[in-house]
Amino acid sequence: MTGLNKSFVVIVVSVFMLFSGPATAAEGRSIGEPGRSGQSTKKPNPLKNVYFGEQHLHTTNSPDAFVVGVRQSWDEAYQWAMGKEVKLSTNGETIKKSTPYDFVAITDHAEYFGVMPSLIDSKDPLYQTDLAKSLRDPKADPHDPDSAINQIIGSLVKGKPMTDFVSTELQAGNWKRYTDTANKYNDPGKFTTLLAYEWTSIPNGRNMHRNVFFRDGKGPYVPFTAFDSIYPEDLWTFLETQRNQGTENFAIPHNGNLSDGWMFSPNTFLGGPMDARHAARQQANEPLTEIIQTKGSSDTHPLFSPNDEFANFEIQQNMINVGQTGQMKYSYYRQALADGMVLEDKLGSNPFKYGVAAGADAHSGYSNNEEFNFHGSHGVLDDTSKKRLDPTPNASGATNVVMGSAGTTAVWAEENTREAIFDGMKSKETYGTSGTLIRLRFFGGWDYPKNLDKDKDFVKKAYDGGVPMGQDLPKMAGKAPTFAVWAQKDPESGNLDRIQIIKAFVNKWGLAGEKIYDVAWSDNRKPDAATGKLPPVGNTVDVKKATYTNDIGDTQLSAVWTDPDFDPMVRAAYYVRVLEIPTPRWTTYDAAKLGVEPPANVAATIQERAWSSPIWYTPSQDLLIEAKLKEITGHTWGPASSSQ
Repeated sequence: MTGLNKSFVVIVVSVFMLFSGPATAAEGRSIGEPGRSGQSTKKPNPLKNVYFGEQHLHTTNSPDAFVVGVRQSWDEAYQWAMGKEVKLSTNGETIKKSTPYDFVAITDHAEYFGVMPSLIDSKDPLYQTDLAKSLRDPKADPHDPDSAINQIIGSLVKGKPMTDFVSTELQAGNWKRYTDTANKYNDPGKFTTLLAYEWTSIPNGRNMHRNVFFRDGKGPYVPFTAFDSIYPEDLWTFLETQRNQGTENFAIPHNGNLSDGWMFSPNTFLGGPMDARHAARQQANEPLTEIIQTKGSSDTHPLFSPNDEFANFEIQQNMINVGQTGQMKYSYYRQALADGMVLEDKLGSNPFKYGVAAGADAHSGYSNNEEFNFHGSHGVLDDTSKKRLDPTPNASGATNVVMGSAGTTAVWAEENTREAIFDGMKSKETYGTSGTLIRLRFFGGWDYPKNLDKDKDFVKKAYDGGVPMGQDLPKMAGKAPTFAVWAQKDPESGNLDRIQIIKAFVNKWGLAGEKIYDVAWSDNRKPDAATGKLPPVGNTVDVKKATYTNDIGDTQLSAVWTDPDFDPMVRAAYYVRVLEIPTPRWTTYDAAKLGVEPPANVAATIQERAWSSPIWYTPSQDLLIEAKLKEITGHTWGPASSSQ
């Protein structure tokens, strides 16, 4: 924090809240080789490899990260992801990622992108601006409404930029510095840097943020920012224009759980119910959504999924910079899957046909997906164990302990290159995890044999006979679909508890529903005869020592499963959830390090998990017409009836 007024730390929590929200046995070749940073890909693998990475990370070049004392640069962020040692800019601690990532996207906020470091760089022209002088003034009062910090905050909240810091020339120059750095570290076949940034729409604390990705090494001339517009529709216009000019792109919405019911609303943010054009544009511009990050899970909520015993996982609800709970309806992914199919019935397009990604949203310059290797995620606010476990509520009314570790995005791609990773994400052959590096395959078809998961050519036959995660089942073959799923544990984490398939559907009366099926599990457990529930896997965690053993669970699970409740007239989306055995949460590791009791307001253990992108089933038009005719006339018609 050299050169800055250190007293600004007293207001740093509320600044952070502005953007970041409340502190709240190697697999066989036919399965697909696991990604490893530094692993050279000799030639593309048509059966695809899995690559793990970060798609949501901030450095000192984001205003909110800068304000909380973070000075980690783009270079250091890439070096961390590659498994190199870096020093924390806030306290000098040396840290290193245990398992390197295969790819990373640094997504600094588009608003004042790259500007803040210039204000303390004596060689930069911005150093001499009044704002920069005020920021460096040791006598400045950070509580003064006219202080540099409050000018920055105020402009962001009001959506009115300070004109000296958003000129096209300045934005273009900073974007060029970023792309040059990303291109320097991009190493095809070994390590991929994706060009991206965060569009930060946050009206009244409602999180409408999107991360914007580009396929090439150049991207746009300047980013489209929330200063240009806070409306997603206008961001889509920018993306569509860029694609028309040859710059391939897409956006990933994130943090729906803090959107106050807007991320997955059937209404447009401009006002009024969604129409067919809006639904089609949303589907075309946003292939994935973020299911988990440091500010909680957006999969589902216990209130919406009362029969889901694992729904209460990393729940956070306070809106960004507001300090109060937002609306939960239309804020969660599972509900959106069903609602999207309802809208598809009405509009002809499914606006929420999202695959799955995950991320950090860490404002620290490094990703924190390893519970045992957690170093905080918001600069001076949580860069030591003592700070992280401090029970004092921050501006949101919550404490640091409710923050989770980072999620991880996994992409199935033919090789570790920008183009292949981008295409894998766009095609939705992805899954997200709570941080763990679980390997997961998921396929759907109509004629899979019962032992497909044990076949040495499992993946080839699964592709040949069906579709992978993220795709639509082909036209119905007159019977229930069959799904093939395989999962393998992260070598550095817990064994696997179970594999579940979650079905979101819309019944004949247009009402949304869900059902959860255990399809594979460890330790020869038997479901309860009365309830059908599978007994818990057990728990080996020693909370005081923050240790566990892999004496329970399995290293690998697989199944071929047919939906026993299939109705050919019902739209459905199927996705996989893989659960690990309980292991210590990062808070428990920190408590053991300090010799204190773990905080009581969060779980001492965590069941890490992975969520696949869905596979969708849509009734054919022939079936829908047949059903409507039968409803009207009481008779069946056409070829379908004559064969009965």
